[in-house]
Order: sequence, then C-alpha cells, then structure tokens
Amino acid sequence: MIKVDHPSSLLSVRGVTKRFGSVIALRGVDLDVAPGEVHCLLGQNGAGKSTVIKVLAGVHSPDEGELLWHGEKAAIDGPQSAIDLGIATMYQELDVVDGLTIAENIFLGHELARGGITRRAEQFAKTREILHRLGHGSMSPNADVGSLSAAEKQIVSMARALSHDIELIIMDEPSAVLDTEEVDNLFRVVKELTSQGIAVIYITHRLAEIRTIGDRITVLKDGASTASNLSVADTPTDVLIQHMTGREVLNVFPDRPGVPADAPVMLEVEDLALDGEFDDVNFRVRAGEIVGLAGLVGSGRSEIVETVYGARKATSGTVTARGKKLPRGSVTAAIAAGLGLSPEERKSQGLILGDPIFKNVTLSSFQHIARGGWLDERAERRVSDEQIDALELRPADSTRAAGTLSGGNQQKILLARWLVHGSSILLLDEPTRGVDVGARAEIYALIRALADAGNAVVVISSEIEEVLGLADTVLVIGDGRLLTTVDSSEIDEHGVLDLVMKGTAA
Repeated sequence: MIKVDHPSSLLSVRGVTKRFGSVIALRGVDLDVAPGEVHCLLGQNGAGKSTVIKVLAGVHSPDEGELLWHGEKAAIDGPQSAIDLGIATMYQELDVVDGLTIAENIFLGHELARGGITRRAEQFAKTREILHRLGHGSMSPNADVGSLSAAEKQIVSMARALSHDIELIIMDEPSAVLDTEEVDNLFRVVKELTSQGIAVIYITHRLAEIRTIGDRITVLKDGASTASNLSVADTPTDVLIQHMTGREVLNVFPDRPGVPADAPVMLEVEDLALDGEFDDVNFRVRAGEIVGLAGLVGSGRSEIVETVYGARKATSGTVTARGKKLPRGSVTAAIAAGLGLSPEERKSQGLILGDPIFKNVTLSSFQHIARGGWLDERAERRVSDEQIDALELRPADSTRAAGTLSGGNQQKILLARWLVHGSSILLLDEPTRGVDVGARAEIYALIRALADAGNAVVVISSEIEEVLGLADTVLVIGDGRLLTTVDSSEIDEHGVLDLVMKGTAA
C-alpha cells in the first residue's frame, strides 16, 4: 500500500477490519483526517466505503483495529456516540422528513425543550443562525422541507449536522442529484465549513470533483486501503484509477461506429408537450442509435422521457414507436410497443430491493412465463440466468436480493428486465448514477453493444461529458425546451453549458 506522511490528525483509523459472517468487508483499513481538510475517500462499488462510513457513524463496530480522536483511543458504539464525539454523517439517501419544517428537521431528535415543551422560537432563531452560517440565510426556517429542491435538502442535512457540536462531516455522494450550478454551491459551502476548522470526508465517483474540492485522498479496493493520504495536486487521475481498479482504464467510452443512413426510425416524438413541464419537443431515434439528453437538473429531461413512456400524460403531441402511434398516458401500450424505462431513482422506482434478482428481472414478463395462470419459477430463473451471464452481472446468483448489489449491477438488472421482455427501445435515465469508474466503463460498453445490436437507446445524464462520450446525437434541454439537436461530434461541454445558461435555441 502507498502511504504518504500526514499532518496532525483529527481522526485516525488504524488497521480496522470488519467481518459479516464469512465475508470480510474491511481488511486493515487505515485513514487519517486532519482538521479543516477535505479528505476524499475513493473506491469502486464494493470496495468498502459504505462500511467505513458506518463504522465511523457508529452503525457497525470494528472487529479489529482502533479509532483515534485527537490522538486518543475512542470507542464509537452507536450513532449518538458518534455525534457526541463530534462526527456527523450525510448519507447519499438524504434523511430529511417531508411534511416537517426546516427547523423541525434540523432539531429532530434533539429538540430544544423545557419541561417537555418545545421552545419553537429558540429553534427558529438557531435555525436562522445555522442557515446564515451556511450562506443560505434567505431560506425560511418555517418552509416545508417537501417543497425544497434536492440541493436545498442537502443544506438542511448539513444544518442538522451543524446543530450539534461537530468537528467532522462525512458526505456520501453529495453531488449525485445536483446540476452544475448546485455542485458549485455545494463546494462553496464545503469550503466555508473547512475555513471554520471542520473536516470533511468526501465520497464521490466523480474524479473531476476532487480536483476542485479535495486536499488529500485515500483509495479503497476489496476492503483494503491501497493508497493513503495522497495529495490531490500531485496525484494524476490515471494513478488513482489504477489504485481503485488494479488496472489502467485507458478509454472509458466505446467507439461509435455510426448509424447507417437507411436505419429505420424506431421512436419518433412530435410536438410533445406537458403543461408546466416542457413544450414542443421533437426528436427521432433510429435502430442502432444512442440519443442523449443533456441539461441541468430540473430542465425537464426526465419528464420528457417519462411522458414518452406513458408514465405522464402528454398535453399534446404524439409518440410513435416502430410505426405505431401510442395513446397518451399508457405505460401498458408503451411496453407492448417495445419501450422499456430504467428510471432515475432505480432503488425507489425501478427495483423491489427485498426481492431476488430473478423476480426483478421477470417483473414485466409474467404473462410470457406463467402457465395456466401460475408463475413458473424455474422458467423465471432460467431466463434470468441467461441475462445474468450475458450482462456479466455479479454476483451471478439470481436468488440474491436486488438491494444487496452495487449500483452498476442494479442497473444491469433493469436492462435484463427489458431484454427478457424483448424491448427494443430503451429509455435510460441516469444509468451510471452512483456507479464507480470501472463499472461505468462496463455500463457504457453494454449500452453501446445494445445499440449496435439494433436497439434504439435514449440516455439522460447530468454529466455532460457522459452524454457527449456515449451518444451519437445530443438533445440539449433547457427550461422545458429543446434548445438544439446536434451530432455529438459537433459540440463540446462548453457549447452545451453555453446553450443551457443562455437558454436560447441554436
């Protein structure tokens, strides 16, 4: 393992090992975090990042090794113990409660009270003080959290952490649901926190982010730290990838062979509109083509795809799939015509996490598998196993619960579902969200292979580089309008952002 000297540490993790039965999740992990620094924790899915987070948050206790806090041995035997020590955690799935106000969320579980009566005025005042400290003094403490954007909910989660006397915040994929402007604001807030001496452990799959926000890096692979305390400024990206994967990933995006001029149109969208969301959207997708939708979060990209799929009922316009005009607002008709959707929130909208893989794969194909009105479980497993092998899903155990798999393998389950069903028009919304760099390359290659096999593919991504690297044709969406349709080779990231920020059609 590569290890670099570190300054005086706020937190030191020494040789931490964690076992779950026969599975070794952490193998002697080392980590040092200095006061006021942003320490980036990198690694592929399954590398052990989540387990490290849960050890520091008091969810799991290490089986071996030790934790030092300000140089003194510390025991974290529960979440409250972590908070009392000065460690707060912001999980990727934000833990705010819709229906409660910002102030109620911030002090949830440790309300300011006297004699059993909540001191609302004091909570209100302290909430204002914390929001001002985060640079968001304009947010009302009385606002319902359910009305906030994802970025604003993150501010509430940070404010909750700061309502305690903390010295370290752990942020797990905080930028995953944010657009470019919101990420910039997140970075501003993080820098404000570190200027106050608060340390941040920052977990991300977006390697470019560490160049802006990070000070040092620790890399995990297979539950072990393969490199510790690397300087962000002095460590090239290709070196980080080698530490993460054990190999060099030379070209993340597969070659684009080009779409034949005589390729048939598989999906045609004409003058599609949905009141309050988007207007006058027109595009075509041919067999063998990948069309990418680029734009900021909230621009209407997901709403467009959900309307094409029939999950939302269009106000006007038409969707034609393989020559057949689809009725508005009918998912059943869309699926019958060959459309399949992998939704933005795969865990809450696409998968039944507690069910086995094979049940998730066959979820849209019961009518093809049932015999005499009864499901044939052997047939379910057989068709699922065929796709597991074809898509190289790991672990290759169709009886395993879908919720136990990594983000990349969960995405493969959704692809397998539509391939089993025979879908030929695939709508993929944020297919690599929460997926590590090595698994992303696999997903990209898989999407390209599906297109090369004659399928039509629509991809949405908040990462403009991903859209440009994967798609043949790019649609730039801004404020519910189609700003331009262009060959991906004729526009760059700057051009996309320029269109989006100006909001004018090219």
